Amino acid sequence: MKGKNPPGEHFTKIIRHTHEWPAWRALSSSAQAAYPWFKFEWRGTDKNNNGKLRLSVRQLAQRMGVRPDTAAEAIRELQRKGYLFQTESACLGVDGAAKSPAWELTELKLPGTDKTQDGRKLYREWQPGKDYPVQAAGANNPRGENGRRTKPRHENRDGPVLISVTKNRVAS
Repeated sequence: MKGKNPPGEHFTKIIRHTHEWPAWRALSSSAQAAYPWFKFEWRGTDKNNNGKLRLSVRQLAQRMGVRPDTAAEAIRELQRKGYLFQTESACLGVDGAAKSPAWELTELKLPGTDKTQDGRKLYREWQPGKDYPVQAAGANNPRGENGRRTKPRHENRDGPVLISVTKNRVAS
């Protein structure tokens, strides 16, 4: 099986030049550690799926061995510095099957583009204080309403609610 990967093996090329820009140096170590996981989702030039890379915050957190909030911040940083661009929002299908957001690695060209054309490489244009916008996920229930409930969750029928306030005491 010369020239073929063993079953289950997948590797990707990390290009040094991509990581020598000021935008890369401005990333946290968590964001730098997250980047290869997005690169692993890419299937190469023959089966180019750039722009449709799917990796959720929870999946990234599990792969990196960090909390989901750390993984989410790493994704936001990669977007701010121009390494990652969200092409599709996450959604919950009618049958309840969720789809994570789709991502583009700006280092790589998009499928269907001219072979001579390269990726957008937005990170090359990044400057301190001029971050790219981050596409945040919208709230599923932005007003906190539940279609069936019209009353507040807690109803006090016994009288006024007493609020207890504790003051911090400073030891002298």
